[in-house]
Amino acid sequence: MLLAVKAFGLQQAMHDFAPAIGGKTMIVPFLNGLRHLESLTTQFGAEPVLGGVCLVATTIKEDGSIAQLDGIQSLSYGELTGDATTRVGKLDQVLKGAGFDAVSSRNIMQEMWEKWIFLATLGGITCVLRGTIGEIENAPGGTDLALQLLAECAAVSTAFGHTPPPAFVTRVQTAITAQGSGLTSSLYRDMMSGKSVEADHVIGDLIARARKANVPTPLLVTAFAQLKVYQNRLLTK
Repeated sequence: MLLAVKAFGLQQAMHDFAPAIGGKTMIVPFLNGLRHLESLTTQFGAEPVLGGVCLVATTIKEDGSIAQLDGIQSLSYGELTGDATTRVGKLDQVLKGAGFDAVSSRNIMQEMWEKWIFLATLGGITCVLRGTIGEIENAPGGTDLALQLLAECAAVSTAFGHTPPPAFVTRVQTAITAQGSGLTSSLYRDMMSGKSVEADHVIGDLIARARKANVPTPLLVTAFAQLKVYQNRLLTK
């Protein structure tokens, strides 16, 4: 079963699909961050839960249709233990040839952490400074803040045994400091559209892990406070 809901919809989704989970079911989640893994294993046990990463940039238009913002569309998936199993091989056969890049991974937890680093950095900086990457780069101190936020996110990942490789860090640094870039995050786009945001899952959970590892994250805390102000305002409407 492929699971691709927003983090705030996970509890309802688990309630809805629970009757369909059997002894041989694979749950392949493509949510952001890692907190969903804990929710899924608590509900269904560790056996059915795999790891997954979806790379795609989309937005929901006013008419409810989904618009893709660039050409990236890929999935990776694998056992959380890193084992090569028969069931992942079968899953790989099903997903290949479906019109997007699909690949099984022996290192899916590292990939999930790397996506989390990128999302938290991009989401945090665009939400705090309320602009695209190009606008942030053009503002005094904008580039320095973006790079500092990346360093915080990478430090948390490293503290949990998933040090981002230099090539990955360089790619992210280039993406978040690109002159004239229109790049934004789904957190930013949702916030600017007045929609619910994945603040707790993408930013809040990273801060919670940082505190457990005694990793200082002042910019992440600032981003989370900004998003919670917005989120709490939505609740009062």
